[in-house]
Amino acid sequence: MIVDKVRVIWCRELQRDDISVDDDFFALGGQSVIMAGIQGAFIEELGVEVPVDHMFLNPTVASISAYIESLGAVTP
Repeated sequence: MIVDKVRVIWCRELQRDDISVDDDFFALGGQSVIMAGIQGAFIEELGVEVPVDHMFLNPTVASISAYIESLGAVTP
């Protein structure tokens, strides 16, 4: 599932293993450099480019995963 892949990326980039699908990126200490790393991982690992504005609009694993799935570009 996309949500599991996104969670793994967030855990790695935020250097935490306790992230839930409903945790807010910014509340977890996320900032622009980490966001850029996550965007790069989305491209490399999921084959999808997520614009910065959608990262801000979807600050949880669940919401960004739903956005990625809505693109139809990634297969679980």
